[in-house]
Formats: sequence, C-alpha cells, structure tokens
Amino acid sequence: MKLITYVYENKERIGVLTSDERSVCEIEGFSSVNELIIKAKEYDMKEIYEQSICGKDAVSVDNIHIKSPIPCPMQDVICLGINYAEHAKESEKFDKEAFGGERPKAIYFSKRVNESPADGDDICGHFDIVESLDYEAELGVIIGKDAKDVPLEDVKNYIFGYTVINDISARNIQTAHKQWYFGKSLDGFTPMGPCILTADEVEYPPVLKITAKVNGELRQNSTTDLLITDIDHIVHELSEGITLKAGTIIATGTPSGVGMGMNPPCFLKDGDIVECKIEKIGSITNKIVK
Repeated sequence: MKLITYVYENKERIGVLTSDERSVCEIEGFSSVNELIIKAKEYDMKEIYEQSICGKDAVSVDNIHIKSPIPCPMQDVICLGINYAEHAKESEKFDKEAFGGERPKAIYFSKRVNESPADGDDICGHFDIVESLDYEAELGVIIGKDAKDVPLEDVKNYIFGYTVINDISARNIQTAHKQWYFGKSLDGFTPMGPCILTADEVEYPPVLKITAKVNGELRQNSTTDLLITDIDHIVHELSEGITLKAGTIIATGTPSGVGMGMNPPCFLKDGDIVECKIEKIGSITNKIVK
C-alpha cells in the first residue's frame, strides 16, 4: 500500500491511496505516520488497509494537500555517503581531498530535518551562504520496529517501507567544514515523498529504477541494486552498536549524475526544477527559490 500524510478540511491526517491513486482513504486511530509505524507491529497492516478502503468514502486527491509522508522525523535521518561506485568516481574528480581515498567501510553521517518539504513545495537555496547547491536522488528506507543486533538474514523483517528522498547538498559548506552535517542539514534540504510504499509491495531487496531530472534534463539514471553497502549490511552493521528505533529513516546514497560530477560542474540556481523519481514509489518535484 501507499501511505500518505495530507491535510483535508484543515486537519492533518494519514491515509491510504486507492489503487488508481486518485483518491485517499483515511486511517483513523493514529495521530501521525510516525505513530502508525511504531504501533504497526501490534496491528495487521492488511487489516488496516482493508478497514481504511472499505470503512468510509474516499476523498479525491484534488481536494487535499499532500505533505511529506513523514513531515517531522523523530530523529535525524541516517545517510550513506559515496554508496554507488560511479558516484564515488565523480565525487573524487570534483574534490579529491574531500571525497577521494580508499573506503573499506561504509560512510555514515546524519542529516537534521526539522521539517521535510513535500512534492511540489519550493526549496530555499540559502544562496546567502550557499555557492554550489546540488541534488541527490536517494532511496529512503524506513525501519518498522526497534532493531538491535539484527542478523543479515533477518533485516528484511525490520523494513516498514520505502520513500523517495532528495538529499540536497551545499557543496561549498560540505567541503569547507571537512564533514557533511552542516552542508546537508539546512532548512528544507530533505524533501521526501510522495508516499511510503510498504515493504510488502516489492521484492526484497528492492531493485528499482532511480532517476533525477533538472529542468526536464535527465541527470541521474540508475537502479537501487547498485548500492556498495546494501540494506542488509547497513542495518546489520548499525544495529550492532545502535538501536535503530521504529521510524528511523535511512537515506541509502545517490548514484552518479549529480551537479558536481558534471564537466564543468553544474549547480542548482534560483528557478530550477528538480524531479527525483523511484520506480513503484513515485516522484517528488521541487522548485529552487532564493
């Protein structure tokens, strides 16, 4: 099923999209998607879906305002850096000191998200401090139950669902500070959506086409099976020392084709339209503004 957060009649609600994606049926009894994820283990998700679809009249998506599926994440988003081989090559060409060298282990960092923009929202480029604004289409993985010391073979049982994330990045800040937190955490830098596709809707591990376009020009074009560190190893390794709470969001890294990888580099500017899309999940499109 596809879960969304939306506003209808001045009230924020969560719901399930109908099969044609033209209408939504409200899921009652939960204040947010975060609460649904936390309590999902206590409920049969199939039953929740059937009760939502059959229990009330659907509302047309034309009459609602769709928000990010998780507008306010409970914790910082956990991110993977340099997790596609071709992206590693283009990053090193852009700045060898910042992105080069051997990487025998996965690169983890966190991203502050006070509020996640939705599909269609404008994104402030913070051009007063940002000189080189970039995009990164990524598969977001959402943990469905508290995960600690998870064996590789059990990871799939901890996945609640997937979403599309644009890991917007200020390259000049990222490289100047020699770490990535600040340059990736400016307000509005984590648009997400348009929904959460529950894990039961796709085979595991998911092999999905992932793309990004800028002003209609295809920039990124890859598949999610090309991760250097895959979902199994990400969750297994992190859970050896960290309890990944239900609702944790993991951005699994971006493929090649980002602005800094072009020759010459081509960064986002005021008025640019960025579309990030993942097969079966959907797309998010955002305009960059001053």
